[in-house]
Amino acid sequence: MQVLKFGGTSVASAENIRKSLAIVATATFNSPVVMVVSALGGTTDLLIGAGRAAASGNEAYRDTLIHLAERHRTAAQELLAGAAQHEKLAAIAAQFAEIQTLCDGIFALGELSPRTLDRLMSYGELLSSRLIAAAAKAQGLAAGWADARQLIRTNSRFGSAEVDMATTTQQVAELRDSADHHVWVVPGFIGADAHGVTTTLGRGGSDYTGALLAAALGAEVLEIWTDVSGMMTADPRLVRSARPIARISYQEAMELSHFGAKVLYPPTIQPVMQRGIPLWIKNTFAPHDYGTLVEVEPPRTTAVVQGISSIGNLALLNLEGSGMVGVPGFSQRLFAALARERINVVLITQSSSEHSICVGVNEQDTTPAQAVVDEEFATEIAAGRIEPLRPERGLAIVALVGENMKDHPGISGKLFGALGQNGVNIRAIAQGASEKNISTVIRAADVRKAINVLHEAFFEATVKQVNLFILGPGNVGSKLLEQLARQQAHLLEKLGLQVRVVAIANSRHCLVNENGLDLTAWPDELATAPALSLDEFARLIIDRNLRNSIFVDVTANPAAAGIYAGLLEKSVAVVACNKVAASSAYAHYARLKSLSKEFNASYLFETNVGAALPIIGTLNDLTRSGDVVQRMEAVLSGTLNFVFNHYDGTRPFAEVVRQAQAEGYTEPDPRLDLSGSDVARKILILAREAGQVMEMSDIKINGFLPPACLEGDVEAFYTQMTAHESQFRALYDAATTAGKRLKFVARYADGEATVGLQQVAPGHDLYDLRGKDNVVLFYTDRYLDQPLVVKGAGAGAEVTASGVFADIIRAARL
Repeated sequence: MQVLKFGGTSVASAENIRKSLAIVATATFNSPVVMVVSALGGTTDLLIGAGRAAASGNEAYRDTLIHLAERHRTAAQELLAGAAQHEKLAAIAAQFAEIQTLCDGIFALGELSPRTLDRLMSYGELLSSRLIAAAAKAQGLAAGWADARQLIRTNSRFGSAEVDMATTTQQVAELRDSADHHVWVVPGFIGADAHGVTTTLGRGGSDYTGALLAAALGAEVLEIWTDVSGMMTADPRLVRSARPIARISYQEAMELSHFGAKVLYPPTIQPVMQRGIPLWIKNTFAPHDYGTLVEVEPPRTTAVVQGISSIGNLALLNLEGSGMVGVPGFSQRLFAALARERINVVLITQSSSEHSICVGVNEQDTTPAQAVVDEEFATEIAAGRIEPLRPERGLAIVALVGENMKDHPGISGKLFGALGQNGVNIRAIAQGASEKNISTVIRAADVRKAINVLHEAFFEATVKQVNLFILGPGNVGSKLLEQLARQQAHLLEKLGLQVRVVAIANSRHCLVNENGLDLTAWPDELATAPALSLDEFARLIIDRNLRNSIFVDVTANPAAAGIYAGLLEKSVAVVACNKVAASSAYAHYARLKSLSKEFNASYLFETNVGAALPIIGTLNDLTRSGDVVQRMEAVLSGTLNFVFNHYDGTRPFAEVVRQAQAEGYTEPDPRLDLSGSDVARKILILAREAGQVMEMSDIKINGFLPPACLEGDVEAFYTQMTAHESQFRALYDAATTAGKRLKFVARYADGEATVGLQQVAPGHDLYDLRGKDNVVLFYTDRYLDQPLVVKGAGAGAEVTASGVFADIIRAARL
């Protein structure tokens, strides 16, 4: 004997019913089948709605019943023909006449009792099961209909009746012994009490019916046919990469179903688990998929974690106070008080000091729970021995489930580490002694992120999804996006990084796609995207709450630097090409560094100094390994190096600067480069990274531009440079006459820093620096006489973009 249960979606239409019957027909080749069916999808909710409408005096219940009757008539007309169709249509009309009479009575009384509601809901399964039994006969199956109310005996607790298993087993045995059909169609969800009054089995009732019948019959297997291919490693609505679990133990299935897996409801499993009957979850719409086989002892697997599940709408109730310490009975009184109000406790945790007890309950139970507990402990609260109950709402449980967790140390650490790195705060923790389940209580708003993070950590160890929010798709930003587009496949294959650009914003528009933007079409799409302020962009990043989020600032906008702190506090990594934040007031710089550590969010700004050159990274490696920087000498402006390497007096200085700007080596306003302020920022950043507390005002700038060049707009700047050509020529001639070259040098030593134009003699490490190259000489305790030299191209959009790219990869791999 086999028991096959079909859910509401599996019998929602005539087409789906045919698919379900085809599955049953195939199964009959092995042994007789009991087919348990739910109401046609959505029917139960509509019946409940009709009853409540009638009780409230709303005549709209009549329209609902007309709609339901027409839906069942349509299904009968599509499934049946001739006399069978006429007979079934008459039966449907008679049943809806009963429903109409029942609802009219509810309307007249203005009351819907639990007993009446059970009777009203039962019509959903009674209608569907009789229709399906008739359709089975019409297709040539030796099918009969059995009334579940004559099989399943319950008590009289309407809405969620408890089953009398001994009587149920006896009644089912009588049916089996008298059966002359190869297929029995049985309505799920319903039973009857000792007086024959209709009851319902509560949530998951049709599955429960299947399990009860399978246990009573000693069936070979219970199959649950639904609209998914078995239990999944996580909710596929939240985790797109979730995959089916082929085989699982009853204990693991119980844990997953208790903690939110929608395929099964925990009581469903009990009857078949006790009898050791395999339970198979299958997909009606993909019957050849393997599904999930639930067994007492499935084959051993190397998988440590079988699945991740969650429960929302949770509240924590925290009872605490010094008067609890060492006093027995507090826990018993707490749980007894909650039990009196029929409040289910989902999770329990208690501090080892006995100073507090924390329980999780459904959020809708918070107010009555608080009232009953405060009443129970009123004397202790009044005496100040314990505090009034403090509820915390808006929470959820995320649970890891797996038999093998008990044999593998470090699972909890991996869980906490993965959540912590993504800014998911854990409010409470519970782990049973069997170690099959590790439950964490977190904010409900973080559930999606948390489950994806954990699924990535435990099921997709080779692939990590990274979500980028890029501000500033200008000269450097557009090159960065080109590089990302070219390297996406390489990053996935070689580094296991699935890098997605979720948003691109400039000063006018913001383009967003949570599934990843098309990096070949973004320029046109951005041009027509809606406007978004900088604060709104920061809020978008936080509200999206995606795992492994990185904000990439490819601007020079001071306001953009102002949103870093808020993002770091939400564990969003920051990669900054923008030098403003790192060279701002020291207190702000130090705060950003501190937030980065506190919230496990990278704050990386390698391109602030030397574009893609590993200058800051090298400096960090030196200091982290205990080395001490004594002195630094550097050429840190690719712009100035380009200009002085190309200026030889044969053409005006202004013309060489224009060339540098045209080739993308300067800021939009070249005065930032030529005034020395940009170089001052860079040496300031290096001094800070070397451990020096220093402000911008501490940097001495020895400029070479005449004051008139710094007045007016950019065009006025070029006019004034042309007017002062003789001064620039004099600087060049003086250096050439001395056999030296002009270099704009930054220097740090003994806690002081200067920048300015210098004549560099042959043989010096800075003398042969060509083109737009940068160089830094690190003199440290280890490199005291012969400096550590970092040298290479230090300007240009392509090079700078590659440095930002490298920081993104560093942040992604931390």
